[in-house]
Amino acid sequence: MCTPPLRELTPETSYGFDVIRFARGVLEMPLLPWQETAAIHIGELLPDGRPRFRIILLLVARQNGKTELLIVLILYWLYVHQVKLVLGTSTNLDYAYESWSRAADMTEDVEVLSGEHFKRREANGQQKLTLTKRRVYKIGAANRRGGRSLTIDRLVADELREQHSWDAWNAAEPACSPMSAQIVALSNAGDDTSVVLNSLRADAIAGLDPRLGLIEWSAPEDSEPDSIDAILQANPRVGHGLDIDAILGHARRAKAKGGKELTGYKTEKLCIRVKALDAAVDAGKWNDAGDRALSLAAVRDRLALCLDVAPDGMHATLTAAAVLDDGKIGLRPVAAWSGIGASEKLMEDLPTWLEELKPRVLGWFPAGPAAACVAQLGKNRPNWVPRGVKVTDIRSDVPGVCMAFAAKVATGRIRHSDDPLQNAHVTQAEKLTVGDSWRFRRSDEGHCDGAYAAAGGAYLAETMPKPRSSKSMPSRAVRAARAAAAAAAAGAAPGG
Repeated sequence: MCTPPLRELTPETSYGFDVIRFARGVLEMPLLPWQETAAIHIGELLPDGRPRFRIILLLVARQNGKTELLIVLILYWLYVHQVKLVLGTSTNLDYAYESWSRAADMTEDVEVLSGEHFKRREANGQQKLTLTKRRVYKIGAANRRGGRSLTIDRLVADELREQHSWDAWNAAEPACSPMSAQIVALSNAGDDTSVVLNSLRADAIAGLDPRLGLIEWSAPEDSEPDSIDAILQANPRVGHGLDIDAILGHARRAKAKGGKELTGYKTEKLCIRVKALDAAVDAGKWNDAGDRALSLAAVRDRLALCLDVAPDGMHATLTAAAVLDDGKIGLRPVAAWSGIGASEKLMEDLPTWLEELKPRVLGWFPAGPAAACVAQLGKNRPNWVPRGVKVTDIRSDVPGVCMAFAAKVATGRIRHSDDPLQNAHVTQAEKLTVGDSWRFRRSDEGHCDGAYAAAGGAYLAETMPKPRSSKSMPSRAVRAARAAAAAAAAGAAPGG
């Protein structure tokens, strides 16, 4: 997949051809065929000589040679284009350092380049290569500070899939202010939390910005893991030092194990986007538990409600749960609110839902985003809360609640109403490790309040005291009749 060029690509319309010659003739490290193709598209020029693409995404499976291509491009920009500043960023500095270190080594080892080598600095966590005329190549962490106060001619954003918020991008992208500035973002596919990658890729495919481009080697989304055609589409280095048998072996193991092993294989080796890389809940087991006919009407006497709110306040969920007669826990979303003021809308509608459903318990997570909007419930009980409804916060260990919920799904102890929104929140929820345990990962970009409301509802339903029944607590008439019968049997007058 590639953004179509504006005109035929030739040595006059793309500096990529010169990159290929530079790699072969100066660096003595010829590019692979796919790398040559990428360089030609990255180097496409406008009629005025500026790069056609101000931002270009390069997506390809792991171990295909992205780092080697990066080194060639960076050295070409520094020595041929003679740009003032190249900044390399990654959420994992080790990746950025690998490219920087190898490029810096080449400025010393390649005779043609070494004459312009000026200073190499690797101190106090700062990697900076300075050439003559103060041309600089440095690296930094992809965070909200990276790139600020700089004027960047070339930005290399490696492992773009790991940017789960816009903080790093918003810090570095505006710094690419020169007319000829260019951003090259590299990655393999990510998941639904890869918000920057997913957004830019979608915009490139839609053609929303003529200066935003995409070059991608990936397998179709519905590919079988061990499909040779799929592997070849995502791995253009096969036949040039990459062993397809090793990939096939990985594919068969991942297919057999499923879960994180399979999702990881799809993103790393097939460059296919997945819902979640480290899914908290087994999506297959969850889907098997769906029952659109599920009703909680028969168990209203043991109903629990749990509410939760997204960190950005743009989504909120209220979920009902109850222990069913077969011992399983039934889940059914009551309502969901989205957009600005979602949490306020929840609180406005909550009295109506409580009056209608009259649950035995209403709960929320006090350490989560819902705490702010329901603070009034935790202090003085409002008069709009019906009598008989216990209002409580879930002060149990939050990771324990999340992990127990995942275990219930895995063992078939959950039934749910197959609600699309709840399905999305639960199956897309990822793990956030907390010591030796984990809880659902919250972020402003990917909402999981539906997952928290489901887990909290299941916990409340399972831990509430069992309702009194006619068997365990006889009615007044039954108790009176039993007392009279006992008295008669003892030969005494009733009430005597």
